[in-house]
Amino acid sequence: MTELNEPVVSEPKNPLPEVGIDDLPPPLRAGAKRAGWTSLMPVQAKAIPYLLGGRDLLIQARTGSGKTGAFLLPMLERLDPKKPHCQALVLVPTRELARQVWHEAETLCGDAGLRHVPVYGGVGYGPQIDALREGAHIVVGTPGRVLDHLLKRNLSFKHLEMVVFDEADRMLSMGFYPDMKEMQRHFPERRLHSCMFSATFPTYVIRTAQEFIPDPEFLTLSRDHVHVTDTEHVYYIVPGMDKDRSLMRIIELENPSSAIIFSNTKSTVHYVSNVLKNFGYDADELSADLSQAEREKVLKRVRQGSLRFLVATDVAARGLDIPELSHVIQYEPPADIEGYIHRSGRTGRAGASGIAMSLVTELEWFTLNKIAKAYGIEMQERPLPTPSDVEAVVAERVTVLLEARLRDRDSLKAERGQRFVSLARQLAENEDESALIAMLLDDYYQQSLHAPVPRPGEAPAAQPRPEPAAKKKVGVRPRHRRRPSGRPARR
Repeated sequence: MTELNEPVVSEPKNPLPEVGIDDLPPPLRAGAKRAGWTSLMPVQAKAIPYLLGGRDLLIQARTGSGKTGAFLLPMLERLDPKKPHCQALVLVPTRELARQVWHEAETLCGDAGLRHVPVYGGVGYGPQIDALREGAHIVVGTPGRVLDHLLKRNLSFKHLEMVVFDEADRMLSMGFYPDMKEMQRHFPERRLHSCMFSATFPTYVIRTAQEFIPDPEFLTLSRDHVHVTDTEHVYYIVPGMDKDRSLMRIIELENPSSAIIFSNTKSTVHYVSNVLKNFGYDADELSADLSQAEREKVLKRVRQGSLRFLVATDVAARGLDIPELSHVIQYEPPADIEGYIHRSGRTGRAGASGIAMSLVTELEWFTLNKIAKAYGIEMQERPLPTPSDVEAVVAERVTVLLEARLRDRDSLKAERGQRFVSLARQLAENEDESALIAMLLDDYYQQSLHAPVPRPGEAPAAQPRPEPAAKKKVGVRPRHRRRPSGRPARR
């Protein structure tokens, strides 16, 4: 693995000088002191002046870089604790991140009189409603649960001043885009100060940003990459006899919108393609064994951008140009080192960023390391997701799907569903019967894998419908008129 390079900063056209702790306004210095900070991290030193100035930004920074402090500290100057209303909204992709941001807000903002509440699904509404009615100034939450509170009139954006989209790439991979768009209808018509943080800015994330932030500026603290400058290169050390299961866990965690998965042989291509399809994913293969008619059928789906996973050998994929490819996954390293550049170069095109992933055994790592040294590419190792990691992400994602579907049910369906509330409670309380609920959730989630994650500019995919009566007319969600204008302590 190559040594990490120094961060390369790209700033807006009218850049502002970075700041240190001593340069901060008194409320911010007090917040930093409460957190025990002796200096600012790079993303904080660069971003805080822009946020204090009310400039709308897209900020590219990795998880753990200090971005949470970068957007929380300016709130000490921008928000008014005397006004008991929601003035800042921080949208996050998971319950865990909501709790982490809330915990840091406790440290940075608690003594300043700013009240804050974490709002996310999978838990009861009561404490969240109480905190919102008491006048929480900062709401940190997942889009689905925030939308629920808006529709139930527990929350209003009438006095909203700031909106932060944190880890936007993960938020979209969780399937939150439809909820984000519905929530946007409740934003005041006046200008909101908005910023979006993301580790990567693929095309679909940039499109999302432009839908919520009309004219954003760009600030990046990403690291420079040689040769494939817009591609992030990562690898996982995987057990040789468990590579297929490792691939499934990685895909479940990453949830790519589109990917080519490269293997070196036709037999491996066929095997990986079948594993993906048997798991429930939309996948197909491209190898020399296909007839011309079969090949053309696959290529048509590739050109239309309707095939989510294409598994191919280098020879079969030669000359392919898949639009807006978010990931290249190398199931095994290429036979020659130049093959890596050709493979990874298929993502991160046209100014968008992409991810090139490699699954390597401990022995194959030496080949990958040789490639990294030959081309001066920074290879970032990621820990292989554990079953519990996948369980947590899948639980979050299925909660998003179910809560969105619950909101779509009309009053008649809601009344019909009451017949099963008592049974659901009995099954949940009985450990022996919980397997029934797990089976239903698994069936529902597996059906969702057949539909791509909704992306900006696309109509949301139909939600999975487990019951046989799928042809019945679906209730239409009532349209809501827009109101008139009137880990521990992350830094």
